[in-house]
Parts: sequence; C-alpha cells; structure tokens
Amino acid sequence: MPVESSSASAPSGTPQGPSFAAAPRSLRELLKDPTLRIVFGVTCMMVMGVTSIAPAFPRIIAAFDIPAASIGLLLTWFTVPGVILTPVMGILADRYGRRQVLAPSLALFGVAGVACTFADSFETLCLLRLFQGMGAAALGALNITIIGDAFEGRERITALGLNASVLSIGVASYPILGGALAQLHWRLPFLLPLAALPVAWWVWRRLKLHVQPGGMDAKAYFRSAWDAMKGREVLTVFAVTACTFVLIYGPFLSFVPVHLGKDLHAEPWQIGVLLSSAALLTVLFTTQIGRISARIGVTTCIKAAFVIYAVANLVFFLSPALWWHVVPIMLFGMGQGLNIPSTQALMAEYAPPGNRGGFMAMNGTLLRLGQTIGPLLFGGFFALGGMDAVFLGGVVVALGMFAVALRGFRRTPA
Repeated sequence: MPVESSSASAPSGTPQGPSFAAAPRSLRELLKDPTLRIVFGVTCMMVMGVTSIAPAFPRIIAAFDIPAASIGLLLTWFTVPGVILTPVMGILADRYGRRQVLAPSLALFGVAGVACTFADSFETLCLLRLFQGMGAAALGALNITIIGDAFEGRERITALGLNASVLSIGVASYPILGGALAQLHWRLPFLLPLAALPVAWWVWRRLKLHVQPGGMDAKAYFRSAWDAMKGREVLTVFAVTACTFVLIYGPFLSFVPVHLGKDLHAEPWQIGVLLSSAALLTVLFTTQIGRISARIGVTTCIKAAFVIYAVANLVFFLSPALWWHVVPIMLFGMGQGLNIPSTQALMAEYAPPGNRGGFMAMNGTLLRLGQTIGPLLFGGFFALGGMDAVFLGGVVVALGMFAVALRGFRRTPA
C-alpha cells in the first residue's frame, strides 16, 4: 500500500499572497505525470454530474410534467450533500489518506448515477441525485488537493490550468454526448456515470503521493486550519468560489438550456453544441494561465473574469436568435478560463500542507453552497420576471462580486 505524501510547501497562518517562483517542467513533461493523469480522470467524472444531463432538461420537464422553474432541483439535490459532506471528506482525507476517501466516493457516484436511469418519478430521480451527490462531494475538493500535494510554485498553477482544460473538454464533450443520447431518450445520459467505476479502481490501485496522513491531533489540526482561513484574502477567495458557482449553476446551467429549448425551440443536440462552445475559450485561457497570471497577476485574472461574466449575462439578455447565443456562452468560457485555475492556485498556496485536504474541502463546501444557491436564487428571479430577470440578475451578481474582489485583493501576488 503506497504511502501518501508531498514535497509541496505552503505557508501557515494568515497568507501574504502566493509566490510562484519555482521553475516548472514543460507542458509535455507535466502531461506524462501519472498523478496528474489520475487527477484528470477524477475531474472528468466530477464535471459529468451536471453537464451531461443539462441538454435533457426540456425533455425531463415534459416527461414528468413539471414547471420549468423546478428543473433546477436536479442540480440542487445533487449539490446539497456536498455542503455538508465536503468538509468531512477533506478531514477524513487528511487523517486517513486521499486514496481511501476518493475511491469509494467515485464508486458511489457511479452506482447512484446509473440508478437515475431507472427513476419512475421526478421525486425518485431527485432522491437518486441526492445519493449521487454524496459520492460527488469529495471529488472537486480532493482532485485540487492532490495537485496541491504533488506540485508547487509555477508548476502548480500550470498543472491547475491543465486540469481546468480537461474540465473544459469535459464541459464541451458531455453536453454533446448527453444531447445526442437525450435525443434518443432523456434517460440515456444517466448511464454515463458508469465510467466512474474504472476510475475508482485506477485511483485505488495507482494513486501514489508522499503525504503522511494524520500528523496532528484534532485540536492542532483545527487551530492550524482556522489560522490559515481567517485572512482577508482567503475569505475573498472563498467568496469568489461561492459566487462563481452561483453564476454557473444559476443562469448558465439551469436556465440557458431551458431558454434555448422552450423559448427558442432548440433540439437537445443544438443545446449540447451551444453549451460546448464555452470550452473553446476556456481551454485557450487555461492552457496559458501560467503565462497570463505571470504578466497581470492571479487576482487580476479573477477580477477580469467577473466583468466578463457580467458582460456575458447582458449579451444573453440582448441576443435575438438561437445561434447568437454562442457569443455569451463563449464569453462565459473565457471567464472560466481566467477564474477557475487562478482561484484554485490561490487556495492551494494558502493551505497548510498538514491539513490541505480540510482546507480545500472548506472551499469545496462553499463551491457546493454556490451550486445549491444558484438554481434557487435564479429560480426566484425567473418566477418574478422570467428569463429577462434571470440574465439581468446575473449581471448584478457578477458586478457585485467584482466589487468584493476589488476590496478583498488589495495586493497582487507575484
């Protein structure tokens, strides 16, 4: 049984901003790293839970005869377990090892996801999504934790950018695949999580880190985590994470597919193709995020992303026809390419090595909270003013977070 460990280092206490001075390996060398390849597999499973089924939303609404505003419950029930379980999974991963938590989580994600195929009511489907969400709770936090364990300096943000590129490829491919399957029957996209089972085996057999789990007693563990989390810049990163996923799971994933299907009469395959176009700019920016952040700063990338989110929501509001929506969708992808790896790099740098799993899990909890709040918040906007209120609400939320980031990130990391 391999021993988990890491040579990465990170400051404890209140962070003063990350430093990315270490010379990285080339992209080609990083892509050959076996640990990073495992992370890529986990990331592909993580993103599958939502993007593969989004094109089926209009047909699920018709199949169960539910109001359009209720379809967001498929996302809410999936994300609610993560709000509670993600920090627990992070602490367990610090105490007992990444592999011991990650492999069973993937197995549950796969089994419960496939079970959704056989749901005979919307209520049963939501319940099975709850169990699938329990399996998903650890995935988003631990894949980034493993990168934090295995890489450091500029190499870390490059690895995070590559991982975000893989995520974007998943975001691009799953809607197309899910849309094609939903064109045949809305149940078929729920078969895709079967792929999580071989990934679980891969993690169990092949994941090798150099982190010794369980080095601190409980009191010291929580004190160290609290000292690291209470800095202004860390709290700002937490807010960025939550708000980002409010925007992703609110207007973008919950209501753009409904808008395209019900208002613009798009077929599932067309919805899938349009949603996938976001990945073009996401991949472009995530593969270059190391260079971009070196020139303008990590926090500037994050601030710029929220301006771009606001513009994207405004263009959604103004777009006159179906294929015009490729413009705001690609803008959204550009924002993701700047934001996601930059935020993850800050979190990995601020997290003390001895409780990085718990630290990243707290960020993951806020991610899940954003995923849970997003469909509910924008469902409220939809009930008040229809799709126009959804997209204008997205503009307001994005600009509000931009203002918070301006105040919270007063120093630009080197």
